[in-house]
Amino acid sequence: MLELQHISFEVPENDVSHEILRDVSLTVPDGRLMVITGPNGGGKSTLARLIMGIEKPTGGAIRFNGQDITALSITERARLGISFALQQPVRFKGLQVLDLLRLASGRDITPSDACEYLSAVGLCARDYINREVNASLSGGELKRIEIATVLARSTALSIFDEPEAGIDLWSFQNLIEVFQRMRADIKDSSIIIISHQERILDIADEIVVLQDGALAMQGPRAEILPRLTGTAAAMQGCRRIS
Repeated sequence: MLELQHISFEVPENDVSHEILRDVSLTVPDGRLMVITGPNGGGKSTLARLIMGIEKPTGGAIRFNGQDITALSITERARLGISFALQQPVRFKGLQVLDLLRLASGRDITPSDACEYLSAVGLCARDYINREVNASLSGGELKRIEIATVLARSTALSIFDEPEAGIDLWSFQNLIEVFQRMRADIKDSSIIIISHQERILDIADEIVVLQDGALAMQGPRAEILPRLTGTAAAMQGCRRIS
């Protein structure tokens, strides 16, 4: 279980502190898929980076499975079982997809195991397993390979920062199906997705809305989604792929 307790985050700007997040508190129980949404600039991606340890909060505490992880590094959090998929996946020239999946899993997985992870994200394994993770791959291919690495890690908490960014419609539909399968399989783990997309919101157990750095709404999908889709002001920054 992840607990955010009164999280604040400020950055210096022209000799003045600029507040990005203020007093954000929420709990992500095990076995839940939470989608964090809201207008652009509301602090969503910053919150994801704080959970992973890429940034450190200027106030508040982060607890994971009862342990205070506020001061822990990215590596230490990863070892505790937190995975993070970037909005823009990193390219690794000279590193093959199979090697990347082995690094992610922490095991010397077989090509057959790697193929299962690639197939789960809609990639023909034999076409990708020996490919380099470089500029020859499209944004959609990189995104799905990155999600395959998260599947290979099989961690207690998986965070996806705007996974729909830069992918085509077919890849987006496949992405929804991957998340639906992940949602069906989670028991003692949880998933956080940062997204504007209504079809991703529609598979959430719980929706959190961040606006101007503060928690604006939080609750079950059945309660929050109608309020978002029914209010034009709330839909600012929320886009739909049909």
